[in-house]
Amino acid sequence: MGDVNTAQAHYQPQGKVNPIGAQYGHVLVSEDMFLAMAGGRKPLLATSHANKTGLSQPPPEAGDWSTWARSVKVDLPAARAYAQAVYAATDAILGGMSDQDLERPFDLSFVGMGMQNVAAALNLTILNDFSHTGEISAIKGLQGAVGYKE
Repeated sequence: MGDVNTAQAHYQPQGKVNPIGAQYGHVLVSEDMFLAMAGGRKPLLATSHANKTGLSQPPPEAGDWSTWARSVKVDLPAARAYAQAVYAATDAILGGMSDQDLERPFDLSFVGMGMQNVAAALNLTILNDFSHTGEISAIKGLQGAVGYKE
């Protein structure tokens, strides 16, 4: 994401693919929310980064987010600052977790997975990041940019 510009972030590919900016925003908000719940704290978007996520509007909590994805505007510098804060909070939360914390119940009903544990929620967060990173890379490629960098 470091080399993505505003035009690339808002480029709307053909078909059902969502823009890079929306993919990025979704990943950041999801990680912030899931890690906040797992770590027993409020998400950054509701505290230190309230109205400073770089997103013109937050993504829907669950369900189809394609309408949001096609209308959201992303302020990349603000989103990148939010991303750095999310990553630091993630590191702090994960660094402070014990094996017992990973086994705590975690309600994933809002994504159709019912009651799980914190470890399952963290795994879902990783898989979400993984899949959207691939989509971002592909959309960059559609625009003639380098997707993954070594």
